[in-house]
Amino acid sequence: MSFTPLSSKQTSELTGQLIAQGTIVDPKSAKGRLLKAAARLFRDNGFERTTVRELAKEVGIQSGSLFHHYASKQEILRNVVEQTILLNTELMQLSISQNQTSQDKLQALILCELQSILIDTGNEMSVLVYEWRGLNEHNQAQILALRDKYEQLWLDILNQAYQEGLITLQPNILRRLLTGAISWSVNWYNPKGDLSLEELAQMTLSLALKGKNN
Repeated sequence: MSFTPLSSKQTSELTGQLIAQGTIVDPKSAKGRLLKAAARLFRDNGFERTTVRELAKEVGIQSGSLFHHYASKQEILRNVVEQTILLNTELMQLSISQNQTSQDKLQALILCELQSILIDTGNEMSVLVYEWRGLNEHNQAQILALRDKYEQLWLDILNQAYQEGLITLQPNILRRLLTGAISWSVNWYNPKGDLSLEELAQMTLSLALKGKNN
């Protein structure tokens, strides 16, 4: 196996392309800083309990100025989760594309998801999981469609691995188990500790493949 992870340069270049295309906003811009602040507050306090005044205070502006960037708190929530899915889906697709085998592609997905949850977009991913129901019906439908595309990347690779005999669990069940394991790592993993993210991804992959020889 010759697994190839995304480099920081590749991640930065892809992020820059998505910003240039208008797919996501620049995190350093006023709108980007607002979304980052909103993600922190929505994660800590919940969407419903976070007020417009708190959002404005977090970024150091007047409440009325908030609507210069986004029309409503609902729109802020939609952008937080939408841009998170779009960014991470693109990163996953790029990582998959530079790996050849099913096993390496599965490791790529695991590492990408760990990176997004533990390092890059942890607040946003938490909001996506726990607060998306705060969206109205129309926005929920849009986000669910994007989430389905994200999940299909996983299922395509898991189905391929299943057909090749690399895994023995049903792909949809294994995906749920991996989701739980990866998500729970936020409660114990220390990015500054002795265990690297790459090593954690390899360990998680081993769990997925373990049943092959049982």
